[in-house]
Amino acid sequence: MKETTEMLSINRLHEVVTDILMLARKEGADAAEAGAHSETGLGVNVRMSEIETVEFHQGQGVGITVYFGHRKGSASTNDLSHNALASSVAAACRIARYAQEDTCAGLPEERLLARDCEDLDLYHPWDITVDQAVALALSAESAALDFHDDIANSDGASVNSYSGARVLGNSLGFQHGYLSSRHSISCSVIAQQGQDMQRDDWWTVARRADELASAESIGLEAAKRSLARLGSRSLPTSQCPVIFDATIAGSLIGHLISAISGGNLYRKSSFLLDMLGKDIFPDFVHLHESPLLKGALGSAPHDSEGVAVSAKDIIRDGRLASYLLGSYSARRLGMQSTGNAGGTHNLRLDSGPLDLSELLREMQRGLLVTELLGQGVNTVTGDYSRGAAGFWVEHGEIQFPVEEITIAGNLKDMYRGLMAIGNDVERRGNLHTGSIWLREMTVAGNQ
Repeated sequence: MKETTEMLSINRLHEVVTDILMLARKEGADAAEAGAHSETGLGVNVRMSEIETVEFHQGQGVGITVYFGHRKGSASTNDLSHNALASSVAAACRIARYAQEDTCAGLPEERLLARDCEDLDLYHPWDITVDQAVALALSAESAALDFHDDIANSDGASVNSYSGARVLGNSLGFQHGYLSSRHSISCSVIAQQGQDMQRDDWWTVARRADELASAESIGLEAAKRSLARLGSRSLPTSQCPVIFDATIAGSLIGHLISAISGGNLYRKSSFLLDMLGKDIFPDFVHLHESPLLKGALGSAPHDSEGVAVSAKDIIRDGRLASYLLGSYSARRLGMQSTGNAGGTHNLRLDSGPLDLSELLREMQRGLLVTELLGQGVNTVTGDYSRGAAGFWVEHGEIQFPVEEITIAGNLKDMYRGLMAIGNDVERRGNLHTGSIWLREMTVAGNQ
C-alpha cells in the first residue's frame, strides 16, 4: 500500500520524539517528555461573489519538557533538524537547572499512561481543490443572498480543511501518535430593512467531508436567522425565566468545566471549591464524558500527558461526581489525574423529552437567548453578567426579537434553577447539549 504524506509525516514525528528523549538523557535529565506535530490546511473565503482569500497552511513544531528532580524546564522549536532539537533540549535543561524545586512537578504516574491505544477513526482527509472550495463557498453565500430581498449584504462564506499528525512520548516508555482531520463550511450575511441591519451566521463542521451539511443549507439557515432578528428592540428590566438556545447553552457548561478544573481548584479561584459529591444541579441532570467515541470531534486516545482516558460521569443525579485534573493539579490537591490534562473530550449533557418549541410553551413567558456578548463571568464568585440578544416569548410563542439587553445572575443559583434540557441537541463540537431552561435571571434593558 502506498504511504500517504501524512503517514510519512507521523513516522518522522516519531523519530523526532525518540531523538529528543535520547538527547535529554545525554544532557543528564532525570525525565523528559516531548510532543511533536505537523499540520496542513486549506482555507477559502469569499464575499459578495468575489474571492477574498485563499490560504494554504503548513506547519510543524515540537514542545520539550525536561525534569531534573522536581525542577522543570521547557522549550519549543519549529525546526525539526537534529541540531535544532539538540539546541532546544539543551535550552530546556539549562532552564531546569535554575528552576525552583516544585515537588508536584514531574511526569504522570506510569501506571496511568495509555497502553495499546485504539484507532478512533479521526482521520478523513478531504481531497478538495481550491476551485472546488471556492465553488462551495460561493454556493453557500449565493443561497443566502438569493433567499430574500432583505438579505442586503454579506460578511462572507468560508470553506476550511485541516489534517494533522501528533506524536507524544516520554521517558517512561510511552509513545503514541495519531492522525486527525477537521473540515467546515460557514456563512454570515446581513439583513436590512431601512436603517435596521442585523447579522447572523451558520456553519457545519465534521471530521469527514461527506458528513458536512450542504453549502446551500448553510447559506439558507444564515439568511433565515438574520431575517428573524430584524425589528429587534430592548426590554424593560425585570426578573423572568430564560432559555439558552442549544447553540449557546454549552457556554453554561463551559463555566462549570472551568470551575472544576484543577488549576482553578488548587489556586482556590473557583466558586465550586469543596463541592465534590455535593448537589449542584437538580437531580435529573447528567453530564458525562466519552473520550473514545469513534469519529467524534472531541475524541482522543489519551490526554495531553499520555494518561489513559475513559468514560466517566462529571455530574450524576445533579451531584458533582468528578473534578477534571491533570497530573500536576492532581498532586497539588492530593488526588489522582482524571485524564483531563489539556481539557475534556466529548461531553454529553443528557436531554429531556421536549424540543425547543415545547420548552417555550412550558415556559409561557420569558426570554429565549440566541447570542451572548462580552465576558462578564467571575469564576471565583460565580457572578454572571453578559450582553445578550434573542427573542421575547409570550403565551409560549416568540413575539419579537430583542437586543441591547444584559442578563445577570449567579451561576450557583442558575445551575440550581435549571428547569429542563431540550432534545434539540447541538452536536457541532466537543460538548453536546440541548437548549437549557433556567427558572429566573435578571434581564436589564434600556426601556
